[in-house]
Amino acid sequence: MHPPLTLHKHPMCAEIIEEFQKCHLDHPVAKFFGECTDLKIKLDRCFREEKAIKRKANFEESKKLKERIREYRKAAAEKNQD
Repeated sequence: MHPPLTLHKHPMCAEIIEEFQKCHLDHPVAKFFGECTDLKIKLDRCFREEKAIKRKANFEESKKLKERIREYRKAAAEKNQD
């Protein structure tokens, strides 16, 4: 199962999504017998790669946020001690 095939949500995979959707339109019955399987595999790989990139970016952002929170708490603790 794949996520919804909206082009604006998956700009990295837009070309493969379009090919996959065209394959389904061109082969309405054969799609059930593996006609578009190669494109599906390429699409799944692209989604995995895209997700890994997003995950890494989110992790880096969370590290920055944790550091800002740590600094804020340290400043607040020093202020309360004074």
